[in-house]
Amino acid sequence: MKLRINGIERDFNGDSNMPTLWYLRDELGLVGTKYGCGVGLCGACTVHVDGLAQFSCLVRMGELEGKSVTTIEGLSEDGQHPIQVAWRDQNVPQCGFCQPGQIMKAASLLKEIQKPTDQEILEGMSGNVCRCGCYERIVAAVRQASTGA
Repeated sequence: MKLRINGIERDFNGDSNMPTLWYLRDELGLVGTKYGCGVGLCGACTVHVDGLAQFSCLVRMGELEGKSVTTIEGLSEDGQHPIQVAWRDQNVPQCGFCQPGQIMKAASLLKEIQKPTDQEILEGMSGNVCRCGCYERIVAAVRQASTGA
């Protein structure tokens, strides 16, 4: 089957039940997408599938025929996506493990709602867990990216 990963056409001939997370990390070496829980409860493995945030541990390779997947490595060539800039400006990470998934979820949220309220940010980011509790900084970064301030 054919799919696009970070804008590059790929052929996949493996097990259609393989989690996309394993393909990205083990076969393509795209290790920015993190393994957290493996059952869709933490969001560390969030990627975009055709522009929408998805947990790559739950998406099977067989579901991706003709689709486009974007990982944290493909979000911005130079790390200057507005959400990445805001993440740095707000000093969001503590341990940093969940941050690629958080950033991908936030980028998807801002595609859906260009200027979300704080409540919409909290609701939109639910499902992505930060064990360090950086939620106030996450909300501040999403707010900054949405308003430019």
